[in-house]
Amino acid sequence: MTSRILIVDDVPTNRIILKVKLTAACYEATMAASGPEALALARRSPPDLILLDYAMPDMDGIAVCAALRADPATCRIPVIMFTNTADEAARISALRAGADDFLIKPIDDKVLMARIRNLMRARDTTGFSATTDAIEGLGFAEPVGGFDEPGHIALLAARPETALRWRKVLAPHLNDRLSVITRAAALEGAVPAPDLYILGAELDPGISGMQMMSDLRSRPDSCHAAICLVLPNDAHAEAATALDLGADDVLRDDFDGAEVAVRAQALIARKREADRRRARLAESLRLSMTDPLTGLHNRRYALPVLGRMLAGAVQARTSCAVMVLDLDRFKLVNDRHGHAAGDTVLVEVARRLSAGLRPGDLIARLGGEEFLIAMPGISDHEAFEAAERLRRAVSARQILLPSGGALSMTVSIGLALSATGYETPDRLIARADGALLAAKAEGRNQVTMGGRTAA
Repeated sequence: MTSRILIVDDVPTNRIILKVKLTAACYEATMAASGPEALALARRSPPDLILLDYAMPDMDGIAVCAALRADPATCRIPVIMFTNTADEAARISALRAGADDFLIKPIDDKVLMARIRNLMRARDTTGFSATTDAIEGLGFAEPVGGFDEPGHIALLAARPETALRWRKVLAPHLNDRLSVITRAAALEGAVPAPDLYILGAELDPGISGMQMMSDLRSRPDSCHAAICLVLPNDAHAEAATALDLGADDVLRDDFDGAEVAVRAQALIARKREADRRRARLAESLRLSMTDPLTGLHNRRYALPVLGRMLAGAVQARTSCAVMVLDLDRFKLVNDRHGHAAGDTVLVEVARRLSAGLRPGDLIARLGGEEFLIAMPGISDHEAFEAAERLRRAVSARQILLPSGGALSMTVSIGLALSATGYETPDRLIARADGALLAAKAEGRNQVTMGGRTAA
């Protein structure tokens, strides 16, 4: 699908030239001649990126950018602002208003296209955000904290005095921690890793900042950190390459501390938002596979895992034992003592069952008072003895209730072993469930396997 870029400029010639360049790069370009027109177009059909002129007579670029950021429908659209003058105050104002970059005309075509590609990749997190928002809307995820402390910025240069100069320039404008570190220290890893690395064009002899960036991106501790490369002012080709290879930003080697502080804050905020969403997504996935009451896996998780266990048993020419366990007369607990007591019983039974399993065994709550246990690589005799141990563990001690008092609980267990050939999880569970029904019919509090019982 072709990405759409909105060009906002009050000069027709400028709009046409940009459209020709974007069309040649296989982008779909639309145009607006004023700020109000741009806002209307962006709200009606949000583009993938906006190229915005700073100096427009009716509504300047800063006002347009601020309006875009204030509207939930347009707040995540990347914005590149451009101008004819190298006004440092204007650049800082634009970045503070929410512009992702501020370029001075004439703009190097390679740098512009690389920056567009760079922001398009960053924009992919919008789709990721929509996915996590949808998952959170289902109630799976809970708020994940711990991302609001001051940031940590690591400075790496070929000469320590260069990095110290960067720190001196940045320190008055930032509350974040600024650390001068070596390449070796960065690659050894830190916990937690810095939020942002600022790298010189050259580091150790024969090692460039771009190589260092690749090293950092390849390591789990630093792969999600923001990275800026400091390049010579005229290194347009290197800047374009750096952006294409994964740099989040490129800085001039005579950078202004106030401007870079604003850029750094935006990069740290974006990185932490991505961290937050990854944590939420991981928690959502965990909750989707976990029973919220007992903390055991649920049926959705258990069936595929059991399928892999059964396939492995066929390959290894061993058996896999499956138990379906049901608490005896559990309904009476809820009816006589309340659902809080029932929840307490389920949690404690889950704990006792889990304590009696081997590493690699599977336990899940199928629903209600029913549990599933799978034990790979086990004989029928060993499986029967294991089921008996679990049955006795449940009934061995009374369970204390939250309102006072205690209950004795028992469990009935249906046991089935996998056949010589592959057997589906559903069929094996059905056989174990049939054995469970036999255990219930024959008096409860017992293990049944293929018609054999023990009490």
